Amino acid sequence: MRRGEVVLETRNLSMAFGGVRAVDRVDFTLWDGELRCLIGPNGAGKSTFFKCLTGQLRPTEGDVVIRDVHVAGREPHEIAALGVGIKTQVPNVFDGLSAEENIWIAARRWHGAERARTLTRETIERLQLGEVRTRIVGTLAHGQRQWVELGMVVAADPWLVLLDEPAAGMTHEETGRTAELIREINRSAAMIVVEHDMQFIRMISRTVTLFHEGRILMEDSMDAISADPVAREIYLGHRA
Repeated sequence: MRRGEVVLETRNLSMAFGGVRAVDRVDFTLWDGELRCLIGPNGAGKSTFFKCLTGQLRPTEGDVVIRDVHVAGREPHEIAALGVGIKTQVPNVFDGLSAEENIWIAARRWHGAERARTLTRETIERLQLGEVRTRIVGTLAHGQRQWVELGMVVAADPWLVLLDEPAAGMTHEETGRTAELIREINRSAAMIVVEHDMQFIRMISRTVTLFHEGRILMEDSMDAISADPVAREIYLGHRA
């Protein structure tokens, strides 16, 4: 869904490890307000691509542009400072603090104390985290911890959100709740979501980008990708 300006793009983006190109000259565009899902088999390059977007890896070639700012090779905190919320596969929560305290710390990192308090309150209400607000994060179930981490991303008030496998390890019910949260976050932020769970992808996706051997093989709806014989053979198989 194209709503206006291009907010993120890559130009000839490549990432090589020795003689292997994990990402191979990828041109990619994300539009304002869009929710894009990245899929692909293991080794397809989607996770490496994501790490190049978020500053976890310095690309070998090419560029990443976020609202006209060239960010290839910048550190994750520099990219976050542009108004980008990032959730990686590695948990980034304070287990000894409450859910509310975790969210407040995330908000306070980028905003003044009064604004941080407001964002904390609004985030807890928006993501329906009231039931775990005062609980110590280290005591929460896996899905609840993931939701608190999503809350920490949202509390920074980003206009662009990049998520790496937000539904990993969740139960069916938790996955459904996470899909609702993703759709809610997308109301105020463009998003890129890397995910393996096809059920989850179908719940949230509009446009899906399928990676294969470091390149973009196809970009379309999940239904169109599921119906494509080449895409089915490469990735979806019987799961389609």
